[in-house]
Amino acid sequence: MSPRDLLLDSFRAALSAADPLKIVPRHLPKPPKGRTLVVGAGKAAASMALAVEQNWPAKAPLDGSVITRYQHGLLTNRITVTEAGHPVPDESGEKAAQEILRRAKALTPDDLLLVLVSGGGSALLSIPAEGISMADLKATTRELLRCGAPIQDMNTVRKHLSAIQGGRLAAACRAPVLALVISDVTGDDPTHIASGPCAPDPTTYQDALDILKRYEVKAPRAVADHLARGAKGELPETPKPGSRIFKRVENRVIATAQASLQAAASFFIGHDVHPAILGDSVTGEAREVAKVYGALAREVKQHGLPYQPPVALISGGETTVTVRGNGRGGRNAEFLLALAVDLAGADGIHALACDTDGIDGSEDNAGAVLAPDSLARAVKKKLDPAKRLDDNDGYGFFGALGDLVVTGPTRTNVNDYRVILVQ
Repeated sequence: MSPRDLLLDSFRAALSAADPLKIVPRHLPKPPKGRTLVVGAGKAAASMALAVEQNWPAKAPLDGSVITRYQHGLLTNRITVTEAGHPVPDESGEKAAQEILRRAKALTPDDLLLVLVSGGGSALLSIPAEGISMADLKATTRELLRCGAPIQDMNTVRKHLSAIQGGRLAAACRAPVLALVISDVTGDDPTHIASGPCAPDPTTYQDALDILKRYEVKAPRAVADHLARGAKGELPETPKPGSRIFKRVENRVIATAQASLQAAASFFIGHDVHPAILGDSVTGEAREVAKVYGALAREVKQHGLPYQPPVALISGGETTVTVRGNGRGGRNAEFLLALAVDLAGADGIHALACDTDGIDGSEDNAGAVLAPDSLARAVKKKLDPAKRLDDNDGYGFFGALGDLVVTGPTRTNVNDYRVILVQ
C-alpha cells in the first residue's frame, strides 16, 4: 500500500469510529410513558436523527425536528430535517430553532426531550436574544471567525447572544432531557459543544465582553449594549452549574476525537506501523503547530527519537487561523502548507490533515495530503509555498497539486485528524 493510500485509509478508520449510524443506537433510552420529541442541531444532526428512527420502536410515539448544514440533510420519515447556514447563521436556522423551542416548551413531565448535539450547532441553532437582530448575529459571527479565537471563546459570546443556547433549551422544558453529544471540541465538555443548549454554562456576560475586547472584535452596537446590560445584572444569566434545572437533564458524550484517534492507531498497527498519539486536544495557530510537529518528524527521521520509524504521529484537536491574506483554505490546509515549508521536502515524510466533518473551514475539501515531492512539484507549477502561506492560500496550493482530500459531507464531526507518516 502506498503512503498516500495508507494515510487516506487511516482517515476512513477514524471517520468510521465516529459514524452516528453505528454509535447512536446503543445509547438510545427506553420510550417514556408519554411521547418523545427529538430535536437537535449540528453537522451530524441528520445522520443522528436517522439512527434514532431506524432503532426506535415502531409503535412508540416519536417525532421532532433537527437542523443541519446545507447539503448535509438525509431523508427521514418521523423527524423533520432542516438545512441552514453554517458557519454564519441564517434565517432558515432561526425559524427552525424557534419551532424547536416552542415544541420543547409544550412537553410534559411524562414526555422525553431527546436532543441530538454535534459540532456546528452553535451557528445552526440560532435564536438571537431579545433586542439583537439576525444581521447583528451574523456580523458578530463573521468577526469572531476572522480573529482566530478558539471555539470555546467564540461560544462564550454566542451563548450570551442566544435565546436557546447555554442551557436555555433544557431550562425551557418540563420533561426529562437526554442529550446525546458528538464532541467537536477539545476537552469534550458539553457546555462548549454547539454552545451547550442543554448544559450548564459557567461563563458570564462579562466573560463575553472580555473576549470581544481581547480579540478586538468590532461587534454591532446592539450586541455590545446587550452584553454590557447583562454584565450589569440587568439581564438574566445563562443557567449555571448546580442549578436545579439540570437534575432532570443528562448530557452524554457518545463520540470523541480520542476514540477516532485510537481507531486510526489500530489501523496502523494492522499495517506494521507504530502509532504515536500525540494528543486529541491540540490547539494554537495552525502554522505554529506545524513547526513543532515538523521538528518532531525530523528528529524521528534523523535520529530515531523518540520513536523508531516507521511511525505514524497522530493528533487531533482544533487549531486556529488568524486570517491576514486573501487566499482560500481552512486550518488543515494551512497546517499542511506550513509543514511543507518547514520540512522543505524532507525524504520519507508524508502527512495528512483533514476535518472529520468533511469541510476544512468553509471550503469543499476535508483537507489535503503532503508528500516529500510536493515542493518539487510546486516549483514546476511556479507555486511559491511561502507566499501562498502568507496569503492563507492552502486550498489553492494543494488544489493546484491535485492533493486536496474531498469526501463530501461525512455527517459527523469529532474535530481534526492529523497524521505524519515517517518511513
